[in-house]
Amino acid sequence: MTATTAEQSPPAPPRHPQRWLILGVICLAQLTVLLDNTVLNVAIPSLTRELNASTADVQWMINAYSLVQSGLLLTAGSSADRYGRKKMLLTGLVLFGIGSLAAGFSQSSGQLIAARAGMGVGGALLMTTTLAVVVQIFDDSERVKAIGIWSTVSSLGFAVGPLVGGVMLDHFWWGAIFLINLPVVVLALVAVARLVPETRNLGGERPDLLGALLSTIGMAATVYAIISGPEHGWASGRVLLTAAVGLVFVAAFVLWELHIPYPMLDMHFFRNEKFVGAVAGTILVAFGMGGSLFLLTQQLQFVLGHGPLEAGLRTAPMALSVIALNLTGLGARVVPRLGTPATIAAGMSLLAAGLAAVALLGGNGYSGMLLGLVVMGAGIALAGPAMANAIMSAIPPEKAGVGAGVNGTLAEFGNGLGVAVLGAVLNSRFGALVPAAVGAASLPAALASADDDAERARITDAFASGLETSQLVGAAAVLTGGLLAALLLRRAERAEAARDAPAGAAA
Repeated sequence: MTATTAEQSPPAPPRHPQRWLILGVICLAQLTVLLDNTVLNVAIPSLTRELNASTADVQWMINAYSLVQSGLLLTAGSSADRYGRKKMLLTGLVLFGIGSLAAGFSQSSGQLIAARAGMGVGGALLMTTTLAVVVQIFDDSERVKAIGIWSTVSSLGFAVGPLVGGVMLDHFWWGAIFLINLPVVVLALVAVARLVPETRNLGGERPDLLGALLSTIGMAATVYAIISGPEHGWASGRVLLTAAVGLVFVAAFVLWELHIPYPMLDMHFFRNEKFVGAVAGTILVAFGMGGSLFLLTQQLQFVLGHGPLEAGLRTAPMALSVIALNLTGLGARVVPRLGTPATIAAGMSLLAAGLAAVALLGGNGYSGMLLGLVVMGAGIALAGPAMANAIMSAIPPEKAGVGAGVNGTLAEFGNGLGVAVLGAVLNSRFGALVPAAVGAASLPAALASADDDAERARITDAFASGLETSQLVGAAAVLTGGLLAALLLRRAERAEAARDAPAGAAA
């Protein structure tokens, strides 16, 4: 497979002499994109006060970025393959910088929402081209380690976002959380222009414009339904309508891709068990990580009484363990020894064990939660890079951008699904234990309506029980999905070995 990669990507030598420096530049650009997924959460009170933002305005300020980004990931990856990955990386940086500048000096909620949407376009280009460039400049012997470092930045972004936002708001006005992106963008532009080689798919395929439109609308509507379900209710007209629109457009996208000679995403990839196994695992790692962080934040703030910045600091050990293990190259050493399926199974099992530890021990104090967070981080450090590498190696090198788009789309989808499903389990358990609190919009609202201390204690205990149940459900889902992904990958490897073996050695 290494030879095939080298033959099909002549503009990008497998062992670029400055590949590790290029990786550092790429990770810097990637970090700014990921920070903006979470940095805005701590600024909500300031935005509400200074821009007179309503609850709906704040929701759109947060969601405009992730919705546009998730909707455009496949299209951005396809564009990078066709028009050049370096060119699209530079374009993404420029768009992200302009959006950050506009967001920092926004004078109204509408301006900030529009600026965040523009940042989402740049973010989609950056998310796909960074991984595609990594695949192009590293050969098989170093790619797992490189992807491990690249994926480490994802964990760092989620952990550092609230902390960076909190520090900036302590010293500056809310717009500063966007303006700090500008020096990074300028540095990355200069470095990318000087260091990153240009690579593109030289096949000369026609652009799949209708496929791009269908996938963008379908994914954006689906993700919106998932992230708005917990707030508006899964049976509400808004959620049902957007979910239906998303499913219709995704189905139309699949049918269109199956019947054209130049598909943006070749649906025959889904006949490859290696690809399907990696897809399932990627969704469930994001499911477990996104859902658990959503639950942990509520547990730390609502049950244990910590502020937003304190809660962010207490969830940081999960990301720090991912960073420590990936930067030491643990995953890169484990994959060749155990194989991809076993590495993924081990990582997903650790992630599930960490979720279970947080559920069963987290209520007794922070030490139990800390143990669970570190174990979860170890699982993500093992499984994440192995699955990203499995997805990228299952897709032809000339489609590296599309592969990165698939990986990013699945991560966004899994993250939203984790929040939606585990949040629904939490609400269901909480409502069953305290029926009178079902009508309350949140735990604080339920506590505010309580008549005495005994009722408030009962409500808090019920919420903690709901958290425990939902975390255990998440652990079971992650464990089951991890074993299934490993099984599919093992079967795919055996099938490949049987095809490659001489006819007489098949037995």
